Amino acid sequence: MGYMRTGKPVVARTWIAAVLAALLISATFVGAVPAHADDIRSSEYWLKARGISEAHKVTKGKGVKVAIIDTGIDTSHPDLKGAVTGGADMSGSGGPQGDKPIGVMSEHGTLVATLLGGRGNNKQEIERVKSENERLKTAWEKAKKHAEDENKDKEDDEEKVEVPKEPEYEKIPALRAGNDGVLGVAPEAELLSVSLWMGGDNPAGIPVEEQIPKAVRWAVDSGAKVINMSLGSTSPAWPESWDDAFKYAEDKDVVIVAAAGNRSGGMSQVGAPATIPGVLTVAGVDESGKASKDSSTEGISIGVAAPAEQLVGGLPGGGYARWSGTSGAAPLVAGVAALIRAEHPQMKAPQVINRILQTAKDTGAPGVDNLYGYGIIDAHAAVTANVPVAKENPLNTITEWIRIHRRNVDSTTEAPDPGVSMEKSTLNPVAAPKPILPDDSTPVLQPVIVVGGSVLLLLALLLGGTQIGVSARRQKKIREVELAALSKLPVDEPNDGRDFFDEIPEDEK
Repeated sequence: MGYMRTGKPVVARTWIAAVLAALLISATFVGAVPAHADDIRSSEYWLKARGISEAHKVTKGKGVKVAIIDTGIDTSHPDLKGAVTGGADMSGSGGPQGDKPIGVMSEHGTLVATLLGGRGNNKQEIERVKSENERLKTAWEKAKKHAEDENKDKEDDEEKVEVPKEPEYEKIPALRAGNDGVLGVAPEAELLSVSLWMGGDNPAGIPVEEQIPKAVRWAVDSGAKVINMSLGSTSPAWPESWDDAFKYAEDKDVVIVAAAGNRSGGMSQVGAPATIPGVLTVAGVDESGKASKDSSTEGISIGVAAPAEQLVGGLPGGGYARWSGTSGAAPLVAGVAALIRAEHPQMKAPQVINRILQTAKDTGAPGVDNLYGYGIIDAHAAVTANVPVAKENPLNTITEWIRIHRRNVDSTTEAPDPGVSMEKSTLNPVAAPKPILPDDSTPVLQPVIVVGGSVLLLLALLLGGTQIGVSARRQKKIREVELAALSKLPVDEPNDGRDFFDEIPEDEK
């Protein structure tokens, strides 16, 4: 099977039927959000609606390390001041600390990081102090000049007008966490940035399927207790080379959270790594709590759902953007896992996952289903509720899956399919499917990043906006988007459900 990046055939890969697809950003970048940070904070409807604000009265995730395996994080963003405490690059093309946004969708990592661990900023306070000091200075200079001018006209024996002394100015505060900008779910957690090159040809020549297992191992060895992976593929299978890395994380008591993918990105079912047993897979819902039509997908491996539409996040360089997709839903859940681990430091990973599942708000048909999993997250309940101890991870384990499907000499043994259905289900999440064996006849599928209704080819960053399998008539516009930075997409207002392609005349589609 050939592996495709940015539409160009590269080194052949035979490990999976469909190459890891779109940066699950499937983030519908609805455009650059106004620069005023207070507008950003007021847009974070999920803080109150999903129990996060209440959970913050108990814990904000202090002391818990969370690794973000993504495209690198711009650690200079004002909302991430002091949040990123370490990092590494697995691509050979990024910064040594994972602090250089790289790849086609380089903005993705910073968007994810601010949603998970953003601390907000005090820029408006700084501006207020500066403005007040400037006002005082201007008034003083005017009064001083007036007094000096009057004194010039007075005789030597006349009483002089007192020249006012320069006032004491309020000290300008240093940039720090504050009430403006993006407040993440776990604003006191310690973020680790693990950068991957996804999309286009990696200048260092290291394929993404090799970067991912190294990234997982580095995160575990660096002390991460939670790992966020807002990336995925159109295939439920994964390279055998990933087995040991995910088992290593499982053995070391690490919670891994992954995005389920987006229909707008061409994903009709959950893809790896979200299909790996033991991984907490996150689907997306809209502001009302209804399963997102575009910014989510389905499958019985889905564990829980979280907001995935009308999200906001930080961009490299200090800006902001509106976006959508399970790429944004995943860090909300990873943040909840960090809150739990901070409040219950002795709790093991299977119990952390169990608390998130058992306290989720059941939505749709009663019981576990293909769209919402156990339901929509409730951060406060996940942190504080009295939840019966589970004997094992409700989402199964990669260790057991390996024992059955990698080590079993009986080649007839098959794992259950992840499931693709438009109907509700009460089935519990089960093991991921048996990997698809190498086959030169396997058709090539192109990995993509979905952003603002446009498609950028590469490993899937689950944003949520257009289609992986976009028709040929849209290829011209797609190519233009491939070459553009997300932050430059010409969108100023929310798109009211319209995607980027809605702006293309029908004769060009």
